[in-house]
Amino acid sequence: MKFFAGFLMMFLSINCYSKSIDGMCDELYNKIKDKPDVKLAITDFKSINQKSTDPKIVQERITTSFSNRNGITLIERELIDKVLSEMKLQQSGAIDEKDILKIGELTGANYILTGSINDLKNNRLEINSRIIDVKTGKIIAGAKSDIEKDWENVIVSTKTQNYSGKALTQLAILIDTSNSMDGLIDQAKRQLWSIVNELSRYEKDGNGNMIEVALYEYGNNSLSKENGYIRKVLDFTSDMDSVSKELFALKTNGGDEYCGAVIKDAVKDLKWSKNDDVYKAIFIAGNEPFTQGDVRFEDAVTLAKSKGIFVNTIFCGPAQQGIAQKWKDAALLADGDYNSIDQNYIASIETPYDDKIAELNSKLNQTYIPYGTDGAKKLEEKAMLDKEATKQSKSVMAERASYAASPMAGASYSSWDLITAIENGNIKIDEIKKEQLPDELKKMKKDELKNYINQRLEERKKIRHEIDDNRVKREKFIETKQTEGPKDLGKAIIETVSKQATRKGYRKNK
Repeated sequence: MKFFAGFLMMFLSINCYSKSIDGMCDELYNKIKDKPDVKLAITDFKSINQKSTDPKIVQERITTSFSNRNGITLIERELIDKVLSEMKLQQSGAIDEKDILKIGELTGANYILTGSINDLKNNRLEINSRIIDVKTGKIIAGAKSDIEKDWENVIVSTKTQNYSGKALTQLAILIDTSNSMDGLIDQAKRQLWSIVNELSRYEKDGNGNMIEVALYEYGNNSLSKENGYIRKVLDFTSDMDSVSKELFALKTNGGDEYCGAVIKDAVKDLKWSKNDDVYKAIFIAGNEPFTQGDVRFEDAVTLAKSKGIFVNTIFCGPAQQGIAQKWKDAALLADGDYNSIDQNYIASIETPYDDKIAELNSKLNQTYIPYGTDGAKKLEEKAMLDKEATKQSKSVMAERASYAASPMAGASYSSWDLITAIENGNIKIDEIKKEQLPDELKKMKKDELKNYINQRLEERKKIRHEIDDNRVKREKFIETKQTEGPKDLGKAIIETVSKQATRKGYRKNK
């Protein structure tokens, strides 16, 4: 009782509200700034009378405010979540006095910042906060704030978006296309297929994984200055051929790299799933200070996290230089990963199976039947991308062929290939419109066309089986040949996804 009585008296002694979260944090900070070795754990705030995501947003903004203050070491959010889960406590702000010592012991924190929020009229929030000394269990600081909500509520759902029974992964890739980033673009072009193939092996609740990729370029002075030298190249799409085509079209040019602005644009303008159990992540890569531009990266990253989006930063250069330029700070604010890479490093392991997979891909191409107004054009684009992959290396072509033979490719190919559309159940043979077929098939009688299509279906099934068999052998060969080398874009993304997707309930299918 003394614990809560002390808390009440402290707030009654405060005569006015702080006008902002930063102002409230100033009051709290002044109470602990002179204490030695402050290790602070910030937990979610209890929501008194509403069920929106406001508590999470408030907690993130308080974390952002304290992350820039001298003499404060913040306990990582992942560790706090793990400890509270092990103690069977919820991140609700309702921490009993008896639990405080245990939380401090398990996290290494000597102070805990927690509190509650109250929904007011006119789109305002009342925030009540307190700092508790872990050793004594006493409240040593308290402050209030009355703020206007300047964010939209996030719809929270427990149901994964359905793609014919599949789970969903959304990745937004933000690429610096200023001068000296040609190597980064080249890595993205070469490694797209290996990244996508790796992600396709994850599943959730027994459901396969559908992948959507969005693409931004930034920092290129050939782009609009009014838009901050930022361009949304592609919104979320499952058509990886379109992503590859756009990557090949990217060109570098000097400019200003506004990391905060491009993250904010990606969060606000992309069609992110509103379901909270979908794995959503931003990967931003570049080589200039993260602090450039009018949009504070802290605000942009906090906005992303409030919507359940991880922000992962990839610095093209020495790790310590990236840390000094705030790339790691940005990642930590959104529970993301920080990586440094050599953007000019080209990793490629050729295997005895690459030529066979390329040969089988050529046979697979013979089974496509362009259908509809865009069918022929899409088939030509696929052939062009096959040639580009072959120019890069046998390894890249093998990865691309593995993608083309996978069910994941079927999600986009069914829009223009008749055989894939029939496989996916989008079209029935008896419902084919002859005017949508290539000229040589329009002349066929109904039974003749049906036999022709069934023959293609059987051929494709055998070819896919052979490609998959060689893919497995290829991957085992690569495992025996892999050595430690500089990290590149693909490796950074794959390693990060393997950690974060697992935290969202995804499991890799061996």
